[in-house]
Parts: sequence; structure tokens; C-alpha cells
Amino acid sequence: MEKKENRVKKISMAYYSIPEIQKAIYDFCKNRETIARSGESFGKRPDTIEYPSEVLQQAKNGFTSFHCSEELWESPLELSKGLSKEELDEIRIGWDLLIDVDCKWFDYSKKACEAILETLEKYGVKNFGVKFSGSKGWHILVPWKAFPETINNIKTKNMFPELPRIIVEFIKFESEKIMSESLPDDFFSQFKNINIKKGFKCRNCNEIAQSYELATFICPRCKREETKKLSEKDNKKIKCSDCGKYFDIKDLKEMHECKKCNISSLQNPENFSSSVEIDLFELMGLDIVLVSSRHLFRAPYSLHEKGLSSIVLDKKDISEFNPKDADPLKAKVKNFYPDAVKEEARELVISALDWHKEKNKEKHEGKNREKTNKDYKEIKIDKKNIVYPPCIENILKGLKDGKKRALFVLINYFKSLGLENEEIKEIIYEWNKKNKPSLNERYIEVQMDWSNRNKKILPPNCEREHYKGIDVCEPDNLCEKIKNPVNYSVRKNFRGKRNFGKK
Repeated sequence: MEKKENRVKKISMAYYSIPEIQKAIYDFCKNRETIARSGESFGKRPDTIEYPSEVLQQAKNGFTSFHCSEELWESPLELSKGLSKEELDEIRIGWDLLIDVDCKWFDYSKKACEAILETLEKYGVKNFGVKFSGSKGWHILVPWKAFPETINNIKTKNMFPELPRIIVEFIKFESEKIMSESLPDDFFSQFKNINIKKGFKCRNCNEIAQSYELATFICPRCKREETKKLSEKDNKKIKCSDCGKYFDIKDLKEMHECKKCNISSLQNPENFSSSVEIDLFELMGLDIVLVSSRHLFRAPYSLHEKGLSSIVLDKKDISEFNPKDADPLKAKVKNFYPDAVKEEARELVISALDWHKEKNKEKHEGKNREKTNKDYKEIKIDKKNIVYPPCIENILKGLKDGKKRALFVLINYFKSLGLENEEIKEIIYEWNKKNKPSLNERYIEVQMDWSNRNKKILPPNCEREHYKGIDVCEPDNLCEKIKNPVNYSVRKNFRGKRNFGKK
């Protein structure tokens, strides 16, 4: 072990003296807590890299690798163990989504990495960084810029680590589906002494269904019959409620039920296919949910303690990659932190939150909802008779800036007035033609779909910055008396009805 450490230290002096390597580490570690490491020992925390040449200086001090935070800080040196969540939120600029893929079978580690990248692309994320961990795994990064600034009026930067954990779990769930399709026939034979539960998969949503036995009981004394749905744990010894005699089992049928889709094999047997109920990532030692406050990961182009470099790769190079290709003295610098399109991960976030909500449905039931939703009464106004408040009129003229914020307003405004989905689409697509430039139609579809799958909510109230922030707020006399754009249209509509026919 000592010989290996000495060898890595010798390599590190030559390696970290390369200006391109110094700059790659320094550039990536800006606004990150960055700690140097030697063997099993880490340097003091908090710490940062103040300038590129400090990388070489740390190597001269005996350190061989650099580890940095996935969180971005205004001043990393202000961090300390005693800070509360509120204090951490105050100095956090944002966070990158960091997925750590590690598996002792390197070929499967590559398959998992490729499946995760395919999942990201499926949900609209095109700009991501991929690097070899330096050992037998991968680091995948989605930049902070790709995420929406707020979700349900909460600053996304403050939703750490809860939100990235949900997103990573969702990515894992989706990636397992992709990965399972490319596994060899003898895959499961490679794993000994494991309990693989076989089950049935719902073809509609691809999730494992719950299996039951549909039992028909008959009383041997009074001939009373009953049919019950039994799980594996249920007791099959049941007494007749009429005479107290134990039932005999007359018939047993296997049945499967997808709770998510509300589909049963009794009505739709073709919807269910035989499958294996197993966590592929867990089976192979793949733990990608390493998201926690002040969690550190190996910086790009840092050495690993084994002597290899944590080099950055293109997606196309992963399948043919061999760890020997990470020879530090042959490393070519590439960018691990792409310039993401603003909010390109919005579809991913929405889908992950939907999935998490469905998965934890019972936990969400019974929770208090906002008063605006709880007391919500549906309104129905003919779209031809809507009198718009000034802010909505200004939005509908078309915008240069703030179009995504305006889309959120329009969808909830028209839904609250009782318009049908197709009517709302027609208005919004017509509005989008006036925008310079127009919003991507796929983005509009995702927002409409998100809205349709959730309870109706009112658009933001008038005192919110939603309207002033996009320069559409021009209040008239009625605006001063109402709290929400919907109230404006409702009042105008009812006044119009009362005045109808008057001279």
C-alpha cells in the first residue's frame, strides 16, 4: 500500500504540473467547497482552490486528489458544521445534479451509465457532463442552469437535498427499464445466493403489479359461498359468518393488479407479462443516490488513489472505454460542465415529482391543501364572453421576455374559468405565434400535461411579482378591488349578465 501511495505521489507531481490540468480543475471548482486528499486523509474543511497553480502546490504538500461539492456557494469558506439548513440555503447559489454510478462489474457499470444518459435525453436534457470516476464507475452531471429557478413558488436552490434525491431515484427507475432490455440471457446466473422474486409487469406503465389469489370459498354445512382477494400473507382459514364452520376452498385463481393504472388481469389479462421483480442497480452494487448536504465527489481530472485520472468522455466513447485509457500522462482535457439551455431539465423535474407523488400517494392523502384549492368552486364562462384583466390582455398580445412565467399564468387562468383543455390549447397556441421568439411547442405540451394531471389552482395573486416582473401589470379601478385575475373576469362576467338587456 505504501509503495502504491509513493508511486501515485510521484505521478501527481508530473501530472499536476501540466497547466491544462491545473486550469481544468480550478475552473470547475469555482464556487465549490474543494478538499485535497492524500491516501485516506483529507485536508481541512472548508477549503477552496483560489488559483490554478494551487493545484500543483497541494501536490507538493503530498496531496494526490481533489474532491469538490455538488452544491455551489457564494463563499465556500463560510461553511461550517454548525450551520442550520436556513443558513446553508442563504449562502447556497444552487446545485448541480450529480449521479454517481459505481459497480464492481465494469461492463455493467458502462451499461448503467448509458441507460442513465438515455433517460436524461428522453426527458429533454441534452447537455450533461460524463467522466470516469478513476476506479470502476462514472460521474454524470446536469448543470444548475438546466433547472427551473422556482417550483410552486419555492426557490429550487433551497430544495436541496430533497429534490435532487427524488430526481435521481426517478432516473434510476427509468434507467432500469432501459438497462433490463440489454442484459444477456445468463445475467442472473452470475449472482449467487440471492432471492429473485418473479412477478408480473403492467405493460401500460412498466411497473411490477401486485399479485393475489382470487379464492372462492364454500361452507360445507350451509353451502354459503364467498369470493375474496388474498395476498400471500392472508390467512386462508376463514369461518362462515352464518354458521361458524370453516370454509372449504372451492376455486383459486391467480390475479394481478396495477394500482397505478387501476387495471386487473381479470378484465385485461393481456396487459400483464411475466417479469422479474428485482432492483437491478441494487443487485449489481450500483448506488447512484449519493446526494447529501456538503457531499464531495472527485473533481474532473483529479487523480484517483489507484493512479488513474478522472477523465471526461463523450457519450459515444463509453461503450469502448477501458480504464487503461485513463492514463494520467495521456489525458486530454475536455469540458465536464456544458453550457446548458436554461430550464432544459424542467420536464425531467416535473416527471420526477409526478412519479414521486404517485409512489407515495398514501403519504400525500389527507395533507392540508392551500385554501385557494380547498375552497375552489368551478366557474364556467364561455370563452367568447371573457372580459380579460389588463395583465392577461397584455400577455395575450405576445411577449419578448417572461414567456414561461406567462404560460403558467395563462394555463391556470383559463382552467379556473372552466375552459376545456382543447379550448385552452387553441388560445395558447394562437398566443405563442405572437411571441418573439415563440416557446417550443414541446415545452407547452409538457406544461399542459402537468396541469391536467394535478388539481386546479388559481393563477398567482395580483400582488405577486409574476405580473410586474414581466411588465404586464397595468391596473385599472377594478384591479384595486380584487386579489386575482380570475376574480376580475368573474365580476365582469356577472355584471354583464345583470346589465344584459338594459338600455
